[in-house]
Amino acid sequence: MSDGENATDDGEPDDQPPMEAARYPDGTILYPPHPLGPDGAEPVGTVDLSEYHATVVTWTSSTATPPGVREPNHLGIVEFDVDGEAVRAIGQLTTDEVEIGDTVEPVYVPELRDPDAGIREAESHSWDGYRFRPVE
Repeated sequence: MSDGENATDDGEPDDQPPMEAARYPDGTILYPPHPLGPDGAEPVGTVDLSEYHATVVTWTSSTATPPGVREPNHLGIVEFDVDGEAVRAIGQLTTDEVEIGDTVEPVYVPELRDPDAGIREAESHSWDGYRFRPVE
């Protein structure tokens, strides 16, 4: 995937929602966005992290997952470099075939968990999001 392009798990480009981070007046970029930045200022813009690659900082596999979440659930902390600003995110990985330092890309998935398996009403929550896939 080249920068600026979203992809689904099958690798096909798609018009999916952005993986939106917030940019603050001091240059800080936070994901997920917060109403106020570290210095108490409101965001001045957004950044679509799905347009960037990231580096795996650390990762693990969970075998005791919440209802409706795949088992094992591979999770990673990744770091994006956005105009020289480090932005960290935590999320599911598409595989356990990763190592610290690997390059990954965000890929959109319509269901990160089964909406019918939890205690929430399926319609009350958004179940989509992004996983991180190793870049070949």
